[in-house]
Amino acid sequence: MSHAAQSRRLKDHIAGLETMTRFVLATLALASGVYTYLGVRSLLDGSATVVFFAAVIYSASVSVAIYGFWTYLIRFLPEMRDGGSRLALLGIMAIGSAMIVAMASWLNAAALAGSAAVEQHLAITIEEYTADLDQAHGNALGSLSLLPDIQRAGERFARLAADEQSSGALTGTSGSGSVVQLLSQMSAQMKELETTIQSSREPIQLAFEQGQKHLATMRGLVSAPGPIEQRSDQFAAESVALTGVIASLEQTSIAASVTRAAADLSVGFIAPVADGMTPDLAGRQDQVITTIRGSVAAQSKALSDAAAEILNQPKVPERRYVPLTSAEAVLRYAGDFIPSWAGAISIDLLPAVLVGIMAVVHGVMRRGEDELEEADRITAGDMLRSLKYNELLQARLREQQAAEKHAAADVPAGAAIMAEALPPAEPERSEPSTRPATAENVTPLSLSERKRFEP
Repeated sequence: MSHAAQSRRLKDHIAGLETMTRFVLATLALASGVYTYLGVRSLLDGSATVVFFAAVIYSASVSVAIYGFWTYLIRFLPEMRDGGSRLALLGIMAIGSAMIVAMASWLNAAALAGSAAVEQHLAITIEEYTADLDQAHGNALGSLSLLPDIQRAGERFARLAADEQSSGALTGTSGSGSVVQLLSQMSAQMKELETTIQSSREPIQLAFEQGQKHLATMRGLVSAPGPIEQRSDQFAAESVALTGVIASLEQTSIAASVTRAAADLSVGFIAPVADGMTPDLAGRQDQVITTIRGSVAAQSKALSDAAAEILNQPKVPERRYVPLTSAEAVLRYAGDFIPSWAGAISIDLLPAVLVGIMAVVHGVMRRGEDELEEADRITAGDMLRSLKYNELLQARLREQQAAEKHAAADVPAGAAIMAEALPPAEPERSEPSTRPATAENVTPLSLSERKRFEP
């Protein structure tokens, strides 16, 4: 195919696609305006009428701006021949595209994925609250981990008291003396501490079950049908209740009480007076009581250290649920909704592809036209206009000829021509002729006719 034929065909295609190009731009601008309306409506507050008209005006402005912007570019950018002008328009197109994204694309993304983004926010918040509840429950149950040590210490004191009473395992003398009383006292204190810790299990379990119910309700709100705004409000109410449960669990922990009780074992140790009947027995009782004092101090330190470790566990951070609008949620969780963002931006920037296509086609047409001869560049319209002008010229010539013929009827053609063509000359002297000046039967000849018969 010759370059002339290719250029003509491309030009015909561009002319044929003119309506389609306008339709595509209008459709994309309208689609962007619709989704912009849905996105901006969720951001406005006020009466329903004010919100409606404000959203309509904004979305209409966006549609007109997008249509006009791409219409100008698709007209002017392909026509630019020098590189500087083309780069300038490309820079303007980049700036305009960024403005369109800031003006409409994020609202389009909010309309496309706003509800899903808010649900994503609710789901992530549930995970955080679940972790907080588990941590608070674990901190509250931390004191229960001391039960085996307390039970073992209490059983040891009770066993030593029984052995001392039955066989005198410590002092060598059986009977219920001061050593037995001291060991029984320590065993009773351990039992009381064990009972205190055991009694905290039930309120901790009840609070944890209550928190689980709130979490279940919150999970149901995430997946429930209906407007996301109403579900978000209910979710906020449940989150407040759950926060109270978590705080209650934090206060239910008795680790601090265990720490104080363990310290009292050593600090508040009161040794009974040896009641042995003989000095030897009394001395042996004092030795055993001193040993028991050391054992109680060691046990107290072990329990205090264990309770301190529980108290030093990380506290549950204070958490407050912050509701998000659909637009805010889309921006915060943009990485999770890349397809929606791509679709929203493509609606606004797809005409850039049409601008590129037109630029390439016009470039091919110009290269083909530069290689054409002058005759190849004449179009059918140029030929028709030339024929029309030719007909007008012929008509003017015919009118001029008719005017000249009309003038020749009064003035001899030869004299008129000579009068116009020859400069005025001096009259020649000639001898008087004997021929009459005028003769009725003589036909005068023009100068041109005389010259035609001269030899």
